[in-house]
Amino acid sequence: MPLQLSTPVNSVKRIGPRIAAGLAERSILTIEDLLYHLPFRYEDRLHPKPLSLYNPGDMASLLGEVRGTVLLRTRSAPIFEMTVGITPPDPDSDAAVQGLLAAPSPILETVKCMWFHGTYLKDKFKPGQKIALYGKLEGSRSGNALGAIPGTTRFKMIQPTFEILPDSNATGEDAEFILLEMGRIVPIYEYLGGKTPSGSKLTSRGVRRILWTIFKDLAESEVPPNHQRSGAPSVAASSQWVGSQEAQLTDETLPTSLRQRLAFPTRMDALRDLHFPPAGTSMTDLMSARTPAHRRLIFEEFFYLELGLELKRRKLRSRQGTAFVTNDQVREALKQILPFKPTAAQKRVLGEIVHDMRRTQPMRRLLQGDVGSGKTIVAFQAALIAIENGYQVALMAPTEILATQHYLSARKLLSEKISPRTKRPYRIGLLTGSLDDKTKRDTRAHIFRGEIDLAIGTHALVEEKVDFANLGLVIVDEQHRFGVQQRFQLMRKPNTGTTTQLSTDTPGAPFVTASSSRVGVNKADTATRSTPPDTYSEPDVLVMTATPIPRTLALTLYGDLEASIIDELPPGRTPIQTRRMPEERSAEVWDFIRKQVAAGRQAYIVYPIIEGATDDQPELDFAVEIEPPEPTTKTRKKSPRTKLRSATDMHHDLQAGPLADLRLGLLHGRMSADDKEVTMARFKRNELDVLVSTTVIEVGVDVPNATVMVIEHADRFGLAQLHQLRGRVGRGAAKSFCILITAATVTPEADLRLNAMVQTQDGFALAELDLQQRGPGEFFGTKQAGLPEFRVANLARDRDLLELARQEAAHFVDHPDLTMPRPEIDAVWSRLKHQWQRRYGLVEA
Repeated sequence: MPLQLSTPVNSVKRIGPRIAAGLAERSILTIEDLLYHLPFRYEDRLHPKPLSLYNPGDMASLLGEVRGTVLLRTRSAPIFEMTVGITPPDPDSDAAVQGLLAAPSPILETVKCMWFHGTYLKDKFKPGQKIALYGKLEGSRSGNALGAIPGTTRFKMIQPTFEILPDSNATGEDAEFILLEMGRIVPIYEYLGGKTPSGSKLTSRGVRRILWTIFKDLAESEVPPNHQRSGAPSVAASSQWVGSQEAQLTDETLPTSLRQRLAFPTRMDALRDLHFPPAGTSMTDLMSARTPAHRRLIFEEFFYLELGLELKRRKLRSRQGTAFVTNDQVREALKQILPFKPTAAQKRVLGEIVHDMRRTQPMRRLLQGDVGSGKTIVAFQAALIAIENGYQVALMAPTEILATQHYLSARKLLSEKISPRTKRPYRIGLLTGSLDDKTKRDTRAHIFRGEIDLAIGTHALVEEKVDFANLGLVIVDEQHRFGVQQRFQLMRKPNTGTTTQLSTDTPGAPFVTASSSRVGVNKADTATRSTPPDTYSEPDVLVMTATPIPRTLALTLYGDLEASIIDELPPGRTPIQTRRMPEERSAEVWDFIRKQVAAGRQAYIVYPIIEGATDDQPELDFAVEIEPPEPTTKTRKKSPRTKLRSATDMHHDLQAGPLADLRLGLLHGRMSADDKEVTMARFKRNELDVLVSTTVIEVGVDVPNATVMVIEHADRFGLAQLHQLRGRVGRGAAKSFCILITAATVTPEADLRLNAMVQTQDGFALAELDLQQRGPGEFFGTKQAGLPEFRVANLARDRDLLELARQEAAHFVDHPDLTMPRPEIDAVWSRLKHQWQRRYGLVEA
């Protein structure tokens, strides 16, 4: 049976049931899925970089010959040691031509390779075998290796990855595939899972052979015999396979005119060139994903994503919302919650929000602002507009700590203010998962009867049991920590005061009519209706984030939202001096705090956990990284992990020790909302000198007299959290300080984060570094955000192609190329629908 991209992998030669089962666990079910499992790195086995151009610490890809092996027995573990003679550089290589090589050495250089617990390797290698090595080069202090001439061993490799290469005299299967392993740029694959019939793992070599066979069989099955090109794949030489016109129409995913205008190769050519790069391909471009083949596949993924988002934006703009009025009583309500003169940026952003809320289309707006820029007060102003129009407001936060903090802030700001419309105080409610059942039932009842104006909570707000009387505005904080569906669920909460029916364009999704009469709804009755009304109403949505996101990424992450940015801090803010201190100098930090308190100031001391171990403390989002590598010694003694100090323990120790004569308070996420409020109120009134806390103070805390922020175990926190915590000080006119106490040894990634904190207070610059370090998936919480897990593209790395794809997608929707054949246009929409459902998971709003 001829192979097609939709052919199941278990129909491919060399893939038996055991391998197929392993591939299925990685969601690789078809040939197309397997072709998109791209190499994660490449080795240049045609012109390898000579050993003379490497330095200690470099990651190296080397070719050589096994010279000797020995199994050393030590007290801690057996060590397998192998000496490899490195193949001398090709005199015709690029480095030689450019004069980068020194004169050839008369003595062959060697590398010592060591594997701990390496008994399993003792019979694997034989002298004279050709081998490819990849690993980190370290200086060899002995300058020698087993069986090597003294002075020829400058480097050693610890636990390198290796691949035994076929001999030039190989026979059988090795002879058939010899050109895949040597004399070319060779792809290296991550382990795919599954085992061969003999029970061994499916190696990178095995993946190469399977893929080569697939490309060969695809070419033979898709190109008619009388049209067979001489360049079709064969193991005799690199191929230049091009399928028939019919096959290209089937396998191509971009319109021909679009692809040619952007100078992209066909999809199959791109896939082939990434699995088996032709001679002359730049290694730099391959490793940085900038080859034409990479760019074509990256663009394709972004194009279909942006095409779907473009359709969703257009659909949202056609929906019916509530046109809020901003009359004198609304303006009077807003004036009550302005304790300071707003910044020009706050005024501008509020104006954009008010403009949206006045329209008949539902508002969909993203509010970005750095730490301390005043996003929350703007959000509360938007909430008052909705409340003064007779609607309820829901504010959803990703954690109970953040929800509680918003609740305390809202209660302080609004609970004693009188509504010009109702002549009574505003009613604030909190709904989180940890509340007792009776409290949750009572709160849900108050929300249902319209007796709560502003409901604040976590994902508990989107539970089926929660119904609103008249929901008019949804505020979502830190949207990238939520699933897209959670926001949509809250937007579509049934309103008991409006007529609710089921939309036919989104099966099972409720929508609300423009009616605002307070009439109860028979849900069983309305659920059976199949014809939607002519008009319906959805609540406005305001999404807040303190995570600075570049515009192009924001347009993708929040594809249905317009963006507003508060790019100005309130007046009176002072720069914060940030310093790193090793934990052995903590006594100096406590002395500094005492001096600041003596000068009339206050301080925060933050710890990553509440008490004891980290168990049962999921709300504390700190970065736990792998400890630095253990030193390589014969005894292999482990360096102990740093024990995390907790807020509860250190509150006691500091009170009894270095800060004994100061007034200390304790604040953490397990305290009740009332206890938190009492503690924060005492700190704000300067009845406490030092507040020992967890990350509960990460947001919403404003104490101008606090000038010192001490963060213990700072190397365990992420950049965003460090930046948020630092933003708790510097809120007054006095000079402020942030002190990052770290372990004596930190990981390179943590070191980079800490240095960045010392060097800049620019939230966007820190966000860029955070994005580079953690990658877009973890930075945005890709699965949580609802974005697809890209197979080739990278949101952080490929922003130029993301912007290009966004422009082309908008152009395709608005002004399709008149020369583009109708079948190609239809194929794009068909593929979009298929991919949207299968991979992207972004259900329309």
